[in-house]
Amino acid sequence: MFRDLSRPIETGMPTYPGDPEVTLAPDATHEADGYATSELRTGTHAGTHVDAARHTLPDGETIDEQAVGRFAFEARLVDLRPLEPREAIEPEALPGPSDVDAEVDLLVLRTGWASRWGSDRYRDHPHLTPAAAERCRAAGAGIGLDTFGPDPTPTAGGGLREDDDEPAGTPAHDVLLGSSLPIVENLCGLDDLPARFRLYAFPFRLRDGDGSPVRAVAEWEG
Repeated sequence: MFRDLSRPIETGMPTYPGDPEVTLAPDATHEADGYATSELRTGTHAGTHVDAARHTLPDGETIDEQAVGRFAFEARLVDLRPLEPREAIEPEALPGPSDVDAEVDLLVLRTGWASRWGSDRYRDHPHLTPAAAERCRAAGAGIGLDTFGPDPTPTAGGGLREDDDEPAGTPAHDVLLGSSLPIVENLCGLDDLPARFRLYAFPFRLRDGDGSPVRAVAEWEG
């Protein structure tokens, strides 16, 4: 069985605060030109996408330097629900190295935040503590998420929640990308997926790219 886990690319879709807006508009039309083409303007981290190490690490690997086979993942679903807005995901919530089969290279974290897509509440997603990211690294597994990313996203007011001691910067990204472990963000359709599946998330071959939108597709035996 197959399921599309990716967000449609469309004009005005939600983007991470400060990232370029997405527009998809007609360029040539059947009526005027006899054929149709469109112009797409987007950032490299719009919608469902993968991060390259260059995203947060100046000397990190770029998206086009990675072998295409690295984007076909053996995935394990980890259901973390219920979670509170901006809740910190601690290491104990994730499987440890001894609990992750050797063939698993991606932990897909279901936080439930996909249902908030398109609203300011989507920014208030849970996030990994640096120690939780270290636990993933120890297990040799990257992460997929139904959120903007593993680190906190600025609130609609533009800041982090200092009262909750939210980490600034990109510590969870740095831990994972620094070990060449994948990060797939803004997944959807995670409800009722099996515990194990294969996830395909092939990026554009962007020269010196720091990330790329993907068509994320789950496959499993029915």
